Amino acid sequence: MNWLRNFMIGRYGLDQLNIALLAAMMFCTLASSLSGSLILYLLSLIFMVLAIFRLMSRNHSSRVRENEKFLIFWNAVKRGWNRIRGWFAAQKRRFADRKTHRYYRCPNCKKQLRVPKGRGKIEISCPICHTKFIKKT
Repeated sequence: MNWLRNFMIGRYGLDQLNIALLAAMMFCTLASSLSGSLILYLLSLIFMVLAIFRLMSRNHSSRVRENEKFLIFWNAVKRGWNRIRGWFAAQKRRFADRKTHRYYRCPNCKKQLRVPKGRGKIEISCPICHTKFIKKT
């Protein structure tokens, strides 16, 4: 095992981008074996070669920059996914209380406001910008 440690001294090693490349490689390999697609198989080989190249590289500064760019991209993807999940959660919440509440948007700040149903015409006050407007519930 000492020879492996000596061999890896000065090499870049594993980071989040390498893990993503290996996960993409496994996904493409599985998909190619299920579908028999040569393109997916070649794509999995490309991912594997890239991961091994980055793992064995001695150019630390380039690999760190690549990983930082990947993490910026990945965080943007996660924020987008959370925004989509939040929208679906809001739609589920609106559907669940559709018989007891109405939803309106503030004409000034566009904040969504929830008010009880069946109260007739009421004056709604926005808690964010304090704009008052009248709506029928």
